[in-house]
Amino acid sequence: MVERVTATDAALDLIEKLREKHGPLMFHQSGGCCDGSSPMCYQEGDLLIGSQDVLLGEIGQTPFYINKKQYDYWKHTQLIIDVVDGRGGMFSLEGVEGKRFLSRSRAFTDEEYQELKAANQV
Repeated sequence: MVERVTATDAALDLIEKLREKHGPLMFHQSGGCCDGSSPMCYQEGDLLIGSQDVLLGEIGQTPFYINKKQYDYWKHTQLIIDVVDGRGGMFSLEGVEGKRFLSRSRAFTDEEYQELKAANQV
């Protein structure tokens, strides 16, 4: 089955580096406010997950969440988490590394979307 969220090798390398430094991690796709719409990386438990958060999947053995309202807009797309040089969100762990996580996306093919729908994942 197609994954709802995936990551580039560079992102996976940075996740591993952050896990070695900080222990278990979690991601939440920010929906705006202070940090725009960046994927935010936290130590596991530093952000409380609520009933309006959707678990998209895992990247680098790290859970990745998104708010349901934002998910409703993006449910037709696969999120591809990448990393680029620069300062990340002020609350995200990678900021001090001189890197920032970045969300890229691509629309699911009709076949992929139907597969997700059949599995009750849409």
